[in-house]
Amino acid sequence: MDKISIEEYRADYQQEVVELILQIQQQEYGIQITKEDQPDLFEIESFYQKGNGNFFVAIRNNEVIGTISLLDIENDQVALRKMFVKKEYRGTLYKTASFLLTRAMDYASEKGINQIYLGTTPEFLAAHRFYEKNGFIQIYQEKLPSKFPLVKVDRLFYQYTF
Repeated sequence: MDKISIEEYRADYQQEVVELILQIQQQEYGIQITKEDQPDLFEIESFYQKGNGNFFVAIRNNEVIGTISLLDIENDQVALRKMFVKKEYRGTLYKTASFLLTRAMDYASEKGINQIYLGTTPEFLAAHRFYEKNGFIQIYQEKLPSKFPLVKVDRLFYQYTF
């Protein structure tokens, strides 16, 4: 089995990243969200890769098969966003999501981050179990930091404390 590598985002990954995320959101989950609703996908370097933030991609056979990002929201806190894994690379065989989350959490720890927050949709049931298995606890929206970027489709929120 070819190895999966986790790399920092580079501009030459942009088209693959956008296509992967939109395919999962629209086709797989039927979420009514467009690329125009997500301008951050077209300014990853200036939006995510600043301060304590970053954006990582999972690569296998020169193909982007997963993404994860950390958005710096100040006060040694980050928002975990854009966690997507191509369907055939989910689960325990490839462990792509675990590799991505581990890399993001290691990065956050290296940067002295205290908390990671995330929002997700009720439809992503497997994601809820995954986050909970990895130490995230569900919190009420009112408990989010004031700088947390709310996404219109998110209804559930989680927090991880180092």
